[in-house]
Amino acid sequence: MKAIICGAGISGLSAAAFLARAGWDVVVAEQAEGPRPQGNMIDFFGPGWQAANSLGIVPRIRELGYRVERLEYVDTWGNPRATLSVAKLSRLARGEFVSVLRPDLELAIHEAVPRRVDLRYGSTVVAVQQSHGSVKATLDDASVLDADVLIGADGIHSVVRELAFGPEEDFFHYLGFHVGAYSFRDSDVAAQVGDRFAVTDTCGEAMFFYRLRDGRITVMAVHRSDDEALPDDPQSMLRSRYRNLGWICPAVLRQCPRDFYYDQVAQIRMPGWHTNRVVLLGDAAAAVSLLAGQGASLGMAAAYVLADELMKRRDVGQALDAFETRIRPLALAGQRAGVSAARWFVPATPYAALARRTMIRLEGIPGIGRLISSALIGKSGAGL
Repeated sequence: MKAIICGAGISGLSAAAFLARAGWDVVVAEQAEGPRPQGNMIDFFGPGWQAANSLGIVPRIRELGYRVERLEYVDTWGNPRATLSVAKLSRLARGEFVSVLRPDLELAIHEAVPRRVDLRYGSTVVAVQQSHGSVKATLDDASVLDADVLIGADGIHSVVRELAFGPEEDFFHYLGFHVGAYSFRDSDVAAQVGDRFAVTDTCGEAMFFYRLRDGRITVMAVHRSDDEALPDDPQSMLRSRYRNLGWICPAVLRQCPRDFYYDQVAQIRMPGWHTNRVVLLGDAAAAVSLLAGQGASLGMAAAYVLADELMKRRDVGQALDAFETRIRPLALAGQRAGVSAARWFVPATPYAALARRTMIRLEGIPGIGRLISSALIGKSGAGL
């Protein structure tokens, strides 16, 4: 059996690892020229943990990850106003929880991909042709690959989805936020951030900071916007929009590069994820948005389930049906969580910000705190 995978991110590499270990011939086409070094800090837990454990990479993820004790919301002078215990979340997840940079998680998965997988960087799918018994994918170098299944794991702006299912606007649901992310070095800023997640306790826009072990500071900036369109000059917009947040923000904004990650916060909502022998995976199928916090975990879980069904069933169509039946409830729950979390992620009003601080302070009360933390952790993924 042979699979073509478009996308060498978390979902695509996971699918390649699982299928290749099961004896499949796998070709992975990735548009980028190599592994992407940029990426924000994520909390990895939930349904993807079992998938990572089955690949044997949990120790590696822990090695690459960070032990963060707390997340602090700070005022315009950097003083804490509310503190959330990250360590408590980890305990509630039975220790199956780690904060890790997205590129480092991809590295751990990449190391688990068998060497015989044909991984082609600087390449992408430009045409798809299906028949009853196979699928053909034409790459941008004019080569044509024939396979039993084509997996589109190429992110929220998926090329495979466009080719096989229709234009992006049919499935793209904007959630009312824009996000930017970058990293830089500044010893004074690093000292003020310390060993915690630090977040500005602000309305309308917020900046998130964390200090990496190599001394760099990672920055994520999120703001509300009624305008879905991306700005012509994200750097200037960011510096103008966030300049009055106080504390270290002016120094951080001066370090913002001309070229950095910037996009809308959105979800992909589709009635179905496969057509004949083409199937979508991860953000290409059901992006939950960064507000939901489990996109990477769901992507790995989906790859695990997809490979499992393709290995169990001789009929590809039946396998893809079974895959959707198993993973769709988790993906839809993640999307609902993302929509629900949006109003708390960056509050729209001072009243909403006060309500968030109150909820976080209640987290320290036995019983109530466990209820709040359990809601943040969500499903463990044991049902997979």
